[in-house]
Amino acid sequence: MAQHDLHALLRSLRVWDPEVTRLPPFDPETAPPTPLALFTDWFADAVAAGQPEPHTMSLATSDEEGLPDVRIVMLHGADADGWSFATHATSRKGRALAARPYAALAFYWPVLGRQVRLRGPVASAPAEESQADLHARSTGALAAALTGRQSEELESLAELRQVSEAAWERARENPAEPSPTWTLYRLRPQTVEFFQGDPERRHVRLEYRSTGFGWSRTLLWP
Repeated sequence: MAQHDLHALLRSLRVWDPEVTRLPPFDPETAPPTPLALFTDWFADAVAAGQPEPHTMSLATSDEEGLPDVRIVMLHGADADGWSFATHATSRKGRALAARPYAALAFYWPVLGRQVRLRGPVASAPAEESQADLHARSTGALAAALTGRQSEELESLAELRQVSEAAWERARENPAEPSPTWTLYRLRPQTVEFFQGDPERRHVRLEYRSTGFGWSRTLLWP
């Protein structure tokens, strides 16, 4: 019965409902020479269009055995050094990046029918930069970092509440308290794909490829 209900729900849904989605035209001939410039423009468009949480993204990694994993994380910045995010080095994704320092990112902004996908090697920032990134965030972010133990098994929600309350107190009393395992990571993309949905399903896919001497651009079949 539950499976039947799920399928009925799936059939009732629409992709890119015109009441909430606008599919702007995208001419790849007018795209800037670097993916960072186009990403910045598209990100600003997503914010202006009211896309909820446009700074969230999927992060895909693989562990030491080559098994894949994916989760949602927050973009901390994007510049010539790469697209940045942060986590504990001791977390599941931190351990995966230590074993295989290569990852993929995906942004999805359905209000505009757009996706951006990146793949490339990942490097950790120096400790002082990682701590500066943490302390530039909210008290809640620091409290969560001080709570630690990310991805470890949890005995009960009561234990989480107790440790979290102590971490919140420490964060309020000392906004500069360090979290030694908190690490800022940067993905330096080798490929960046921009996907623009089209109402006739003639989706435009433009892929930037790093050549070592700059960026090349290639269209992909949808």
